[in-house]
Amino acid sequence: MSRTGPLVEWRDAVVHAPDGRRLFGPFDWVVEPGEFWCLVGANGAGKSSLLATVAGLITPPAGRLSIAGRPIEACDIATLASLRGLLPQSFEAPFGLDALQTVMLARDPLRRLLPRRLLGDSAADRSAALAALARLGVDGLALRDMGTLSGGERQRVGLASLLAQQPLLHLLDEPLAHLDMRHQVAAMRLFADLVAAEPVAVVAAIHDVSLAARHASHALLIGSRGEVSAGPVDAVLEPDAVSDALGFPIRRILVDGAPTYVPAGDTT
Repeated sequence: MSRTGPLVEWRDAVVHAPDGRRLFGPFDWVVEPGEFWCLVGANGAGKSSLLATVAGLITPPAGRLSIAGRPIEACDIATLASLRGLLPQSFEAPFGLDALQTVMLARDPLRRLLPRRLLGDSAADRSAALAALARLGVDGLALRDMGTLSGGERQRVGLASLLAQQPLLHLLDEPLAHLDMRHQVAAMRLFADLVAAEPVAVVAAIHDVSLAARHASHALLIGSRGEVSAGPVDAVLEPDAVSDALGFPIRRILVDGAPTYVPAGDTT
């Protein structure tokens, strides 16, 4: 898979909530192959709405949005599924499927509602699904019913599904939810390794600013008044700007040479 040119180009972007409320913008945003973007902002700032708009689930209220060089309004669902993948906040698998079947569904988005056709999947699909499960360390759960898995295990199967889909643009809404610290760090390293090895991009809404600063290449920060700062992670995740966006004072320190964000003073 080769790709040149932006994977996301959104000029004069404005983000609205599903109920039509304006959340932030206008701003210009370009995501190139090889970039790992983290979206940072307070609860309700609009990170999920931004991801849903780029995924094609919400019509852009303003601006010109293109995915991999194609105007998003010209993309049907099959085209979008070949270009981008979305892991929502709550990953739910169809009832009665095991982990391997769940990941194999992601190999062909047109078959998501037809699990009975899984019997027709190719050996290559099965191999790709098993490889994705192995990258998340859940290949040992391949034949386990999804209903028997813990929240963290289900989340890792969801991440494996996105890997198996192999989109150019990986969109993740709070992908670290339900994961313990070890698996949070492993997931962030996986995203960083993915964009370093393949001509793809990752855009993830992340609450842990320290993990974002340590692993992402770029950040989009949504300020308290709807202003947007987007660019290299070190420049964007400035302590004063992060403090404003999150609504309480933050300071940045170095721990073993890595940036770490901690509360500064009383946050009550």
